[in-house]
Amino acid sequence: MNESRTISYTCPYCGREFGVEVFDSVIADDSPDLRDRCLSGDLFRVSCPHCKQEYMVQYPLVYIDRARRFVLFLNENEELPMMVKNLAETLVKAGYRLRRTPTLAEFTEKIQIFEDDVDDRLVELAKYDSLIEFIDNKKGSAADVTAIDYQRTENGVMKINVRTGDKGMSFLIPLTMIEEELNMSPERYELNADFPVVNAAWLIDLFEPKPDEKSLN
Repeated sequence: MNESRTISYTCPYCGREFGVEVFDSVIADDSPDLRDRCLSGDLFRVSCPHCKQEYMVQYPLVYIDRARRFVLFLNENEELPMMVKNLAETLVKAGYRLRRTPTLAEFTEKIQIFEDDVDDRLVELAKYDSLIEFIDNKKGSAADVTAIDYQRTENGVMKINVRTGDKGMSFLIPLTMIEEELNMSPERYELNADFPVVNAAWLIDLFEPKPDEKSLN
């Protein structure tokens, strides 16, 4: 079941305290409204009753989608709570995909990716390929890019949006092309952690020379 509680929160703008409802877990199948609020980010939006400022407050949350068999753990800390660790083995055996998302942006994007039934490793490869194409086509430099977002996957084609400030450029990437890229060295992309993080930093780390590799050069 969905579990929530009220915590005392200090407003970063006026310094006064007020109560905020936070969720420890959300089961998307049971509460479509909470699923929608997670996807939009509204579940984490608060308004200070004193100074009326609105802002986002990120807190640890376990998000469970039983129909699509995936579980997300929103938490910036690498160390997993024992409760979450204990869940991992049972969930993997039941065929669930598990991910830790360090940021709210990654959390909401991952919901969309898994609802589209797409391998998120392919998404990160597609984002990287889109960035390279953006640079090669002289649309801008890497420094100009403010975000690279997954949009959707339809009819075997993934849409990625490369943003520069308030502008965006879309790239259409055939899934077969990215799958071929991943299948060239599948062992490189294996996930071994209980709740692995699959994001841009994960992809960059895969191609960073390891200490023993550097010593050979």
